[in-house]
Amino acid sequence: MLEVDKDRARHAVQPQHAFLVTLKVNGEEHRLNVDARTTLLDALRDRLHLTGTKKGCGLGQCGACTIIVDGRRVVSCLTLAVMNQGKEITTIEGLANGALHPVQQAFIEHDAFQCGYCTPGQIMSAVGLIQEGRTRSDDEIRENMSGNLCRCGAYTNIVDAIKDAIAHGLDPREAMTQAVEAIAQDAGREA
Repeated sequence: MLEVDKDRARHAVQPQHAFLVTLKVNGEEHRLNVDARTTLLDALRDRLHLTGTKKGCGLGQCGACTIIVDGRRVVSCLTLAVMNQGKEITTIEGLANGALHPVQQAFIEHDAFQCGYCTPGQIMSAVGLIQEGRTRSDDEIRENMSGNLCRCGAYTNIVDAIKDAIAHGLDPREAMTQAVEAIAQDAGREA
């Protein structure tokens, strides 16, 4: 923690209904004293300074705040920090391990972003849907990414990036086989 943050923490007014929670974020445990009403998004951004997760609508409708909790996609603006104690939380900052994650690389290679504001949420949702095996066809990818809005309209490139990441072996074997077969069928229909 930065010295200035330690100073702020010493002089901060404690919330009336505070809870001490331990959040495991990107493999590291963090002990925080948070108000019962603090969203996981606010805890990540304001308390842990992990600003890659974006605050969009605050209503769970845009997907900019998507993260992965215990292997599932979650919009962090709609979940409370206290509800996530003991769970594995992964943010965009924890996705890469030295080199870019294959989904991040695919987004770059396919120009699957423009302004970049929605990109962290799009990438986290893509990683989640691949882990869930929800990638058997272009339509299934689009349907399962529909909770993530891109005001710049990079949707076609986002689907291409996800398919490329799948082609590089990110899907569980059975789901990957189904996805390849469905993509081949889609390609046959488009020809």
